[in-house]
Amino acid sequence: MDLRSPRRASRIAAWLLLAVALLGAGCATVRTTPGERPHAYAPAFAQARELARNDAALAGQARAANADAIERLLAQLDDATLARDAAALPVGDPLYNFAGRALLRRGLPLPRPFDRSAWRFDAGARPPAERDGYRPPLKLAVLLPLSGSRAAAAAPVRDGFLTGYYGEARRRPQVKFYDTAGTPAGALAAYAQAVADGNDFVLGPLGREEVDAVFGQAGLPVPVLALNRGSTAPPAGSASFSLSPEDEGIAAAEYLVDRNARRVLVLAGNDDAMKRSAAAFAEAFGERGGSVVARLEVGETVEGLLPRVQAAQAQGGVDAVFLALKGARAREAAPLLAQAGLGGALRVATSQLTSGTGKPEQDRLLDGIAFPTETWSVRGLPALPPAEDVAARLRTARGPAARLFAFGHDAWLLTAYLEKLALQADAAIAGATGTLRVDGFGNVLRTPTWSTFRGGQPVPLADAAR
Repeated sequence: MDLRSPRRASRIAAWLLLAVALLGAGCATVRTTPGERPHAYAPAFAQARELARNDAALAGQARAANADAIERLLAQLDDATLARDAAALPVGDPLYNFAGRALLRRGLPLPRPFDRSAWRFDAGARPPAERDGYRPPLKLAVLLPLSGSRAAAAAPVRDGFLTGYYGEARRRPQVKFYDTAGTPAGALAAYAQAVADGNDFVLGPLGREEVDAVFGQAGLPVPVLALNRGSTAPPAGSASFSLSPEDEGIAAAEYLVDRNARRVLVLAGNDDAMKRSAAAFAEAFGERGGSVVARLEVGETVEGLLPRVQAAQAQGGVDAVFLALKGARAREAAPLLAQAGLGGALRVATSQLTSGTGKPEQDRLLDGIAFPTETWSVRGLPALPPAEDVAARLRTARGPAARLFAFGHDAWLLTAYLEKLALQADAAIAGATGTLRVDGFGNVLRTPTWSTFRGGQPVPLADAAR
């Protein structure tokens, strides 16, 4: 998503109007809740609190812009201030869920569970949970594009789900798959049939347009865990889980902020996912006080890149580089970064860095670049056989498909542990794609495992976690 897109421009315009209105109202005086203990909130936190009071009354683009404004204000705070002010909020304060999400994105603990007055998980008639929180549905519908152009992407998700499902020895739900054909109309029809068949929980659909169609209905009689992030927050009782490029950009921004990087050069490929990662990185890094010195697009070759990098370096210096590039372009760019004096700078990339790698003699050029990856592929997971063993048996677990296979496995885990994640402060499960949590709005937050190249081989990055 380009920062110049109409949607982003309208959000920024709406945010400016909100900010002007807030300043005109005199935000230095903060309204308190009856019975609330006095606390001196930071100015940005107090402003965010005023905006959050009206959030539930907004809808559509206005609500999205309001949420953006709140996140921008919270991003101005250092970790200690954010944690202190969040802990001081009274139970039920509408800002708490925003502040809690900001804490989790920074790897910080929650002072208490999220407030679930608006988003509440209902386990229905399920048997009581096991000691570890395992409480799967009774009848589970899985909505995937089993036909059409998106069927190839759905296959590894399906196989990962089934591997997790059959690997569980305890009570499992009845499962039925429904074909969405990859269209909004197909997703709506599949959901309606799943409800008519008596399923008590729905997993899917997979496409963003399909998710918007299902979430856009007036009421959902059966809760949904969507396998993508829609344009609006999940309805009450439903949730969403995704491997979005935006999330990787935000994670990379937090990674660099944690390491005191302040001036970053961005190199981005020209496909949609890379552009979205780069845009999300630039926005999140700027919100946290950093500066993107230059954002350079890298096409089919790196011809002409060196003078542009040198020009960026001359504009006050660069202390880190963010690469939204596939392996081949990153291998070509690495020597040019060294020539420009950035060989020793912090370098972080998206998971697309591993695309087109696998030959250590060539991949040595990527040594030292940090990138997010799936826990299963680099550290293993007790509930799954080693990634290389599964890949030897299943075509859908090889190469780039392995990421979607891990995603499908974690989708199964989430159907069984969603109640635990929703109701317990700092509740998390160790998934194949990373550590999984649920924020106060029904979004699954994923903390990936960070890796790097060493001797041309990907290895876990031991000091990446807080």
